[in-house]
Amino acid sequence: MKKLVKKIRKTVKVKTSAAKPVQKKLVKRRVKKFLKKKVLKKVRKVKVVEPPAKTPANPPAKTPAKTPAKTVLHPKAVADLSVGRQEAAEQRSVREHARSELETAMERFLRYLKVERNASELTTKSYREDLEAVVEYLYELYDKRLPRPSEITTLDLRGYVAAMHDADYKRTTIARRLASLRSFFKFGMREEWVSMNPAKPLRNPRVGRSLPFFLSSAEIGALLLAPEETDEMGRRDRAILEVMYSSGVRVSELVGMNLGDYNGEEGIVCVRGKGKKERFAPIGSFAAEALTTWFETRRKLLALPYARFKQDGPDTPLFLNKFAGRFDVRSIRRMIDKHIKAAGLDTRTSPHTLWHSFATHLLDRGADIRSIQELLGHANIVTTQIYTHVSTANLREVYEKSHPRAK
Repeated sequence: MKKLVKKIRKTVKVKTSAAKPVQKKLVKRRVKKFLKKKVLKKVRKVKVVEPPAKTPANPPAKTPAKTPAKTVLHPKAVADLSVGRQEAAEQRSVREHARSELETAMERFLRYLKVERNASELTTKSYREDLEAVVEYLYELYDKRLPRPSEITTLDLRGYVAAMHDADYKRTTIARRLASLRSFFKFGMREEWVSMNPAKPLRNPRVGRSLPFFLSSAEIGALLLAPEETDEMGRRDRAILEVMYSSGVRVSELVGMNLGDYNGEEGIVCVRGKGKKERFAPIGSFAAEALTTWFETRRKLLALPYARFKQDGPDTPLFLNKFAGRFDVRSIRRMIDKHIKAAGLDTRTSPHTLWHSFATHLLDRGADIRSIQELLGHANIVTTQIYTHVSTANLREVYEKSHPRAK
């Protein structure tokens, strides 16, 4: 091997000392090529001869396969076996009937929510998940079978609530699942599946309401200026943020807005909230100006060959994504989260913070709580009253003006 390397080195001429590393590489390559050729030659010369298979002198005689002996049962045993099979079949049919009965009840209840109550897809999904969680618990409780709706008792549901407490579920989750059960059995009483509501005697756990997080006016200004006006998508993002803060709409409501819902002359927009209830929300001058700028970009998007909406009309989405299609909720949230980070705001800031900030700033500047309830689309004024605990900017001023011994 050493002689071979020396011969190859002589063939590779090196003029300078700087080229020595190159010489080493060339030598290694030539050695490898030489060895490969040598090995291939040896492999071609060697012929692999397989040894002949050894045959035994006295091969063992083949034994015939044993056929299993048929077991003959006594006539009484056969009768007992058939009775047992029949009972098992009856139990299986009862179990399948109970399962189908409970599942049919659930599907009818969810259809009732969607058709009669006009519930949204997210609301229907939440009810379905709550009911499926109860079904899993009852399946284990009733020894791997599902009870009929009429078999479920208050004691069963009390055990389910205790199991949720043991599993460290949040009180809000427990209260929501109990509300779903009450609605389900109330519908069951109407449809006469059950004679009483077993979830009615159960009390909700006390839920402490946490105060919503909101941004100051300066922080809102920084967020609204985060999208760049030089970019086409930046102009769209600014229009979305301006409309959300100006009219107090949720992300899910913004996604459902169409071009026909916006009335530029009146300065209002039609909003479809929870339960598809419609309300009118005002659009401020800054939001209207941002929308006018966005409409120029919007027309260009609709003219693209790959646009999902080829023609503009009242049913076309007000805000379009880069493919000229309708936004989904997650895309809007990702976009807002991006601008929240760019503005350097508090990590607690979320898309819903714009909604809380809208209500809090109105209350700080003298708006009455009843008007805020209408603007937010709250069905109950108790929900809106939480902003009276958040808004404390004018409390000191009102106290000093009103209390006789404040000064």
